[in-house]
Amino acid sequence: MAVGLNHPWPRMTTRLKGKMAELATLVEQLSKLTVIETAELVKKLEESWGVSAAAPVAVAAAGGAAAGAAAPAAEAKTAFDVILQSVAADKKIAVIKAVREVKAGLGLAEAKALVEGAPKPVLEGAPKAEADAAKKKLEDAGGKVELK
Repeated sequence: MAVGLNHPWPRMTTRLKGKMAELATLVEQLSKLTVIETAELVKKLEESWGVSAAAPVAVAAAGGAAAGAAAPAAEAKTAFDVILQSVAADKKIAVIKAVREVKAGLGLAEAKALVEGAPKPVLEGAPKAEADAAKKKLEDAGGKVELK
């Protein structure tokens, strides 16, 4: 019997080693490119694959402009939503405790689901003073919070 029929892995290993060598060569070649050459490569890949590497930046910039325009209108409001945007992994427990303090009657499992599912509203339709207090408490615990 041939080794390839009973034990296919020796041939697969050889193929993988060849592919890894090709990848290592490709990485080495890409590392030698100048910034201008890299920018041209990105443009060609975007055209070839029909994608855009700049799309997330444009969305973030548009979101920032919309938030800036909404700020004056937010001051005239009387009811606010406190939205937990994100939480650092090392601050998750503290934020869960803060969520339970801010939102009365919330169980541990519900608070954990809310924190892990961020961005999510913690309070909705709260008065300005209550919303500010909740925001401060959540931010002090390590969460990123937005008032809407």
